[in-house]
Amino acid sequence: MAATTLSADATLDEIRAALAPELPVNAAFDGWSPKAVDAAARTVGVDADVARLAFPGGAVDLIDAWFAYIDARMAEALPAEALAEMKIRERIAALVEKRLELLAGEREALRRAVAVLAMPQNVARAAKLGWRSADRMWRLAGDVATDYNHYTKRGILAGVYAATITVFLDDESERWAQTRAFLARRIEGIMRFEKAKAKWLGRGRDRRISLSRFVGRLRYPAI
Repeated sequence: MAATTLSADATLDEIRAALAPELPVNAAFDGWSPKAVDAAARTVGVDADVARLAFPGGAVDLIDAWFAYIDARMAEALPAEALAEMKIRERIAALVEKRLELLAGEREALRRAVAVLAMPQNVARAAKLGWRSADRMWRLAGDVATDYNHYTKRGILAGVYAATITVFLDDESERWAQTRAFLARRIEGIMRFEKAKAKWLGRGRDRRISLSRFVGRLRYPAI
């Protein structure tokens, strides 16, 4: 990847975004550490001290920047028009698989990132990052739910994605066939859950309507 050219007055946000794609290359060897930042800074042409200022939270901030970069690349690769003709489960599968494709070249860096995020002090931040990616995928898939469905869909997908990454890290099959099969089963589970939930909620509405009619008849009996 060609080095990104930054202006002399680039903001820390711009510096962070420019460094993000270079970080995993170095994190695979040096871990998610200041050394990785320094190496990425040399590649991009940024002063190392300034580069470190862009990641005040340390390793988790580095991982956060990389994941945000992956989210952006995923959205570029699969815009709305590319997903429009797919069924919802196909859209979700395509988005997750695209993320895996983008991560595939940096599996050692990803392995180290997962280890960092699994540390007790980082669990809450890890959950936020998982939620952010799941939210991005659902939005790209066309989900516009604003009620509790908004939260259940994202929570479930975040869990599925995390489990899929665990399989992916050790998958040596051709084109990650084992991971794709695992993902397909989990997405099928999400779809079954959504159908069952919709059916249950529909029954709940029918019961409320029936109960209202029953009470009405008690108050105003037919003559």
